[in-house]
Amino acid sequence: MKKAIVVVTGALILLTGVITATSAKTAGFVHGIVIEMDGEDYYLAGPPDGENGEQDAPGHSWVMAGKNRLVGKHFNTGPFGAPSWWSSDAEDGELLYIVSAIIDTWSEERAAHYASRGYIHYHELVTVDAGNLHPTKVVWLKHTAVGFFNFDGGPHPELAHSVQPGIDYDFVPNFMMPYDPQ
Repeated sequence: MKKAIVVVTGALILLTGVITATSAKTAGFVHGIVIEMDGEDYYLAGPPDGENGEQDAPGHSWVMAGKNRLVGKHFNTGPFGAPSWWSSDAEDGELLYIVSAIIDTWSEERAAHYASRGYIHYHELVTVDAGNLHPTKVVWLKHTAVGFFNFDGGPHPELAHSVQPGIDYDFVPNFMMPYDPQ
């Protein structure tokens, strides 16, 4: 009986550690973060799959890191919890990337500058109240992979490529496409 209690107690301690570690990996990070700017609240454009219908890029969670900066975690999860949506060979829900984000405008000069630093993808911002695109600003994203996997899913499976740790310069590059909110 004493051995059974020790085993059960050990299992509970282990389970508590797993739950704490899982909670810690997303502590402070929010899927569907609200960004206040220019007197209005914005989401990153995406499906309304946040806890209360907030919009965001699928599989992403964010924390503000300054006035115009965010840090994100990009997991292998799709819209509304779709499993293994970004990668067929990474575990469902696995952390794929750490994302550095800068809110700024688009211009040829800025696009070239950001791309040279690994920010090869920009994402649109939409108003919380009506879903309108920001008239001038986008979120420049640099995805830094934390492991090896095939990026062969998501909204652009035609851009499939093998990923290794470090900056992914092939992550849906759109920096050269002018931003046009019309």
